Amino acid sequence: MATIFQGIGAATALSATSKSNTLDSTKFHLQSRRSLSERKASFFCVRSQLNSGLNPKARRADHLVMNAVATKTDNSAASTASKPGHELLLFEALREGLDEEMERDATVCVMGEDVGHYGGSYKVTKGMAEKYGDLRVLDTPIAENSFTGMGIGAAMTGLRPVVEGMNMGFLLLAFNQISNNCGMLHYTSGGQFKIPIVIRGPGGVGRQLGAEHSQRLESYFQSIPGIQMVACSTPYNAKGLMKAAIRSENPVILFEHVLLYNLKERIPDEEYICNLEEAEMVRPGEHVTILTYSRMRYHVMQAAKTLVNKGYDPEVIDIRSLKPFDLHTIGNSVKKTHRVLIVEECMRTGGIGASLTTAINENFHDYLDAPIICLSSQDVPTPYAGSLEEWTVVQPAQIVTAVEQLCQ
Repeated sequence: MATIFQGIGAATALSATSKSNTLDSTKFHLQSRRSLSERKASFFCVRSQLNSGLNPKARRADHLVMNAVATKTDNSAASTASKPGHELLLFEALREGLDEEMERDATVCVMGEDVGHYGGSYKVTKGMAEKYGDLRVLDTPIAENSFTGMGIGAAMTGLRPVVEGMNMGFLLLAFNQISNNCGMLHYTSGGQFKIPIVIRGPGGVGRQLGAEHSQRLESYFQSIPGIQMVACSTPYNAKGLMKAAIRSENPVILFEHVLLYNLKERIPDEEYICNLEEAEMVRPGEHVTILTYSRMRYHVMQAAKTLVNKGYDPEVIDIRSLKPFDLHTIGNSVKKTHRVLIVEECMRTGGIGASLTTAINENFHDYLDAPIICLSSQDVPTPYAGSLEEWTVVQPAQIVTAVEQLCQ
């Protein structure tokens, strides 16, 4: 608590007033929806790695092409150049969203390691220190527990801090602040305090970054009461989710993938925000529902091309909201396809896929015609060797095999 009250003092020095927020996010969780269908199907839940029998050479051919953004439909006729708007890389879209919110609301501030004049480790805050000054774009020491606590204290006094973790793995040092204070102070204060804070940063398996810098921490934070979690996957939703997270009255953790920062997409010139609790329909289909998020969206879309050539019609949903799940969108898809494949980069044990499997089983049991399959990363530290690193995460060939198994 000492760190928090130090944060309150720092926050008071920054600003004595706060603006009212335009979004009311007090209704935090989606209510459970129970299936009333008369259809009954007896099944068991399967979590499969489907690694056996895959040719390593064939898997190399299925590598994700990181400079190409998968389109929402397979037969999109409009070229990127002909669309209105402007092209941005994903990290630039995050910066644009943050910049727009800092211009709109003087209570928005940024803090973290090297976020100031260096511009952030991935240049999300480049140029902001010069534009907004050192108090609104605050460089901090290498002390994640301290500056995260300071951000929570700032939020308690009416500011809207955006805390950057240079790497999501480093935020484990701030887990006490995020768990005991960030997620719970609104409740434990009897509603006297709101904590409108955004905690964001890069994570995921990179290119030979080693075990400590390849963390997927979604499952670590999902059990904390009072926290919302979202994962961006395109420049469009990166900007929209950033803006929505800043405006939210709830603490929001925004997960970014280190390998997606250089994805390019044309986004609208007009202002927009994305719903923090809404999934995105990436590709409509009829045969199987594939639920995914973040980098795995692109592995799924690569696999979808192969599946279409084989006569399958997969429906692909980017769940985006990791907590709470958009059970409305997910449920409507399950009722249509009756088969579910979950593809994640999170760990196999206790990951987002495990929670999503449980939610689907509880709410849409009667609509399923086959066991749920969940493809996840293996429960091992991420190896440094590139060939071994590749084997620990789900590849497009495994997704194709899983869909063929589901649709038998």
